[in-house]
Amino acid sequence: MKKAVCIISGGMDSALSAKIAEEEGYEIIALHFNYGQRTEQKELEAFRKVAKSVNATESYEIDLPFFEQIGASALTDKSIDVPTDGVEEGVPVTYVPFRNGIFLSIASAVAEKHQAIALFIGVVEEDSSGYPDCRESYIMQMQKAINLGTKDETVLTIKMPLVALKKSEIVKKSLDLNVPLEATWSCYQSETLACGVCDSCRLRLRGFEQAGVKDPIAYR
Repeated sequence: MKKAVCIISGGMDSALSAKIAEEEGYEIIALHFNYGQRTEQKELEAFRKVAKSVNATESYEIDLPFFEQIGASALTDKSIDVPTDGVEEGVPVTYVPFRNGIFLSIASAVAEKHQAIALFIGVVEEDSSGYPDCRESYIMQMQKAINLGTKDETVLTIKMPLVALKKSEIVKKSLDLNVPLEATWSCYQSETLACGVCDSCRLRLRGFEQAGVKDPIAYR
C-alpha cells in the first residue's frame, strides 16, 4: 500500500490535508512537532484525535526545543506579545523562522525510513497569515532539494492540497469529508477557550462565517 507522511499540527488545515491523503488511498504516517509553541499541549491533544480519525498506522511526536532558544517569534518567545488587533499585513511576528523547512526536512527522514512516496502539508497561500514558508513556489523548491539529498530510490512528492484554497473553502471541504473540526485547534495563545482575536482565530472565524456555518469549538 502506498504510504504518505502527513504533517499534522492539530489545526483545521492540516487535519483536512491528512483526510485528503486518506481519501486518496494512502496509508497515513502521522507526524507532529512540539516546538515550544504557546499552545503546545492543546495542539498535541488535537493531533492525536486527528491522527486517529484518519486511521494513522504510525504516529510520531517529535520535540524540537531549539525553536524556543532561537526565539524571534511570538509563538515561541513569551516576551513577544501575540497580536490581537487584526490580521497583520506582511510577515507577522507569529512567523517562526524557517519552521516549515525544518519540518519538511524531518518529515523527509521519516518518509525515507518508511519508504513513503508522498508528504502532505496543509499550507495555504492565498488566505493565510503571510508566512513565506507557506508559498507553493518555496515548497516545490524544497521537494527538489529533498529528492537530491536522499537515496536514488527515494522519490518524494510534496502534496499541498489546500495551497490555493480560501478558509471558507477549507471549512466546506472539511465538512464534506467529515473532518472532526471540533477536535482541531487554531488559537495561538490559549489552551482552554480560543481567544477569538489572534490572527489564526480571526482567519478561522472568518472562514466559518463566509461558509455560513458555526465553528464547533468554544471561544471566550
